[in-house]
Amino acid sequence: MGPEKLVQSTVNGERNEKLVTGRHIYGNLYECDYETLTDEVRLVEIVREAARMANAMLISVGSYRFGANGGITVFGIIAESHISIHTWPEYKFATVDVYTCGDHTDPDAAFNFIVEALRPQRHEVFRGDRSLYI
Repeated sequence: MGPEKLVQSTVNGERNEKLVTGRHIYGNLYECDYETLTDEVRLVEIVREAARMANAMLISVGSYRFGANGGITVFGIIAESHISIHTWPEYKFATVDVYTCGDHTDPDAAFNFIVEALRPQRHEVFRGDRSLYI
């Protein structure tokens, strides 16, 4: 993850320097497309493309199917952290995590791409700042 550009920020009312940029976007997707939730090859492709959309360097992608008709977990290891999708096809439900470090990445673009690909009827998104300030 290399050295980060120092920027000024306000934390607890004080000006601080940011040493590391860390952004975590995660969410719950409801009433997703059933076919996509059960297609392991397609889900791997989605994680690969999400890494590209985030401007992240993909290191590896893995997946695991929970039984013949069960859910699937797909995880992409990126140099900047990780991207994951967990599916529960029986409920048409999925959870998504995109965590990136570095000012050059765009975790929102990756998250939004995954949402579009899974076509939920509705979704929730949460954001966490995992940056380091001094």
